[in-house]
Order: sequence, then C-alpha cells, then structure tokens
Amino acid sequence: MTGPRLTPLAQSLPATVPFVGPEEQERNRGAAFAARLGANESVFGPSPGAIAAMQAATGEIWMYGDPTSHDLRTALAAHLDVPMPCIMVGEGIDGLLGYLVRLLVGAGDTVVTSDGAYPTFNYHVAGFGGVLHKVPYAQDCEDLPALIAKARDVDAKLIYFANPDNPMGSWTTGAEIEAALTDLPEGCLLLLDEAYAEFAPEEAVPRIDVHDPRVIRMRTFSKGYGMAGARVGYAFGAEPLITAFHKIRNHFGMNRVAQIGALAALQDQAWLAHVRDEVVASRGEITRIAAENGLSALPSATNFVAVDCGRDGDFARAVLAGLVGRGVFVRMPFVAPQDRCIRVSCGRAEDMAAFAAALPEALAEARR
Repeated sequence: MTGPRLTPLAQSLPATVPFVGPEEQERNRGAAFAARLGANESVFGPSPGAIAAMQAATGEIWMYGDPTSHDLRTALAAHLDVPMPCIMVGEGIDGLLGYLVRLLVGAGDTVVTSDGAYPTFNYHVAGFGGVLHKVPYAQDCEDLPALIAKARDVDAKLIYFANPDNPMGSWTTGAEIEAALTDLPEGCLLLLDEAYAEFAPEEAVPRIDVHDPRVIRMRTFSKGYGMAGARVGYAFGAEPLITAFHKIRNHFGMNRVAQIGALAALQDQAWLAHVRDEVVASRGEITRIAAENGLSALPSATNFVAVDCGRDGDFARAVLAGLVGRGVFVRMPFVAPQDRCIRVSCGRAEDMAAFAAALPEALAEARR
C-alpha cells in the first residue's frame, strides 16, 4: 500500500508554519493573553460602518463572493486614482505574494530580499523552487541600493522591499525609491510591500506611475483598517501584470462578507484618521515605557515599535519569554543584529498598562 506521491520539491520542504500564532501560544501556556501586542493587528478595530455592513451581509453568506471583486476594485481605483484594471484584490498580501511568486518564479529562478524581512515571502519563493539571495539591513533599514546591486549580480527576477519595514518600523523616502528605479536591472520587478502605508509619513510614499512595468505595490485592510481576520489585500501595477493574476489565482478565494466590509471600511476615512491618532499616541506610550526601563525605542512609521533591549538576541529572547509568561504577547526580529529588539504592537490604554507592568519584571528575570 502506497501513500500520495509528493513532488521532489514538496518532499524537500519542511512542514512548518512561518509564525506561531497567539492562539497556539495560549493553548501551550494554558491561559489567554492579557495584551495581544505581537501580530501588528489593530486592536482599535475596524470602522463601525464596516462592522455593520458585515453583520448585515451575513444572511447572504450562502452566496459566493464576486469573483472579480468589482465593487471593491472600483472604489479602490477611485481612492488611488488609477484605472480599475490595474488593481487586483486577493486574500491579504500573503495570498497576493503567493500569486505573484507563482507567476514569476520557477525552479532555480533567483529572487532578492532582505535578511530578516517578512518570512512569508521567503516561504512562497521556496514553495515554487526559487533561489533566495539575502542582503543585510543597513542601520536597521532595508537597503534598497544593496538589494538592487545584488539583483544585478544574480540576475534576479524579483526584489522584495517593504516600506515601511516590518519588523523594524523603519522607512525609506519615496524620493529615494523613485530615484533607485533608474538602477533596477532590466527584467527585474520591484515588489513594494506597503502594508503599513496608512501609518507612514507622506514623504515615505513614492509617486510612481501605476503603468510603470518595473514595479508592483501591495497594500492591505489588515493594518490601518483593522480587518486582519477578513484577509483582504490588494495589488496595483501595470495592467498586463495585474491581468496575468487571473491565470493562476483562486477566483472564489475572496469571502463575500469580507469584500463588503472592506468596501465600507474604505468609505470611512474618518475612522482611519481616528486609528492613526490612536497609533501615534500608543507609539509614544511604548517609547515612554521603554525609556522608563532603560531601553530605547526605534523611530517607527508603523503600528508597532521595535524596542532595543540593549544586548544580544539571547537577551531579547529572554525578555520576550518573560513578557509572554506574564500574559503579554509580543514578537521579535529573527536575524542578528535586529534580534536585539522586541517588537511591540500599538494598543489601548489597558494593553499599555499590562505591558508597563510586565516589562520591568521580564527584564529583571532576563538579567539574572
């Protein structure tokens, strides 16, 4: 009796999940977290209008979602001031990353990313047999000129660049990104992951013609719009590339209720402005709590703050373990020297209070 015959590539890959979710950690520790500050979710929640729209739509959940996401794409086109055929909606940026890699990367094709950047992208590249080349961060920022230079050296088909960056919260100016495009090798696509664009300063957002075939940009409703559980992301770029997504995407992958909620969220820009204000205040509070404990917070253009624990990665991991053990869920960068930090998502007053109470005890325990 034989089992299923996996491909050699699938056999070679580890059966792992890139992230250990807070739910799994709660099951392992036998208790719920008092503060969920590790996944960069918006604990401030989605627009009340979006909640109402989704609640009203649940009675129609027997219907499939629109496979073209027409209404949401139409609204996004108006919001971005780009033609609708230049926009693709997908199952969060994670899903869109998988589709893009499937379109561009075959066995042996080279791809460039930053060492320590978003690991889900790496997961997709490995899943299609691509070869990853990694470039170190420069002063806690992704190094776009170095990424482009590496892409030229290895004849890369794709560069992954997040702006603002996760996990450090740093950012590159839009002007620098625009200027760097002149050095992009022929036949190489720059993928701009702009998941945190709603929190970024205006100077961080590049002005790139949507028809420029050298660039594709991805954004999400998971962060600023507070809908991480709905899994709604979108890509925008030159129409030929966006149209190619139809060749390989899951045409019924978008949940009907999520589409309706995202449309309502997009229409409530006042709520987004409110969330931005909450995030600014919380970043200030995280910075204050860090300083109160002798730590330094890195400047952030996101809804989280990287806090430098002042020693090496082992020490930061001990601090993180101490926080988790005290009911405060946080995460940290994976790669040195950025792993000297812990990463704390913005939260409500009660979340900040739990973090403030747990941090000195976690630090004391880690120093023993």
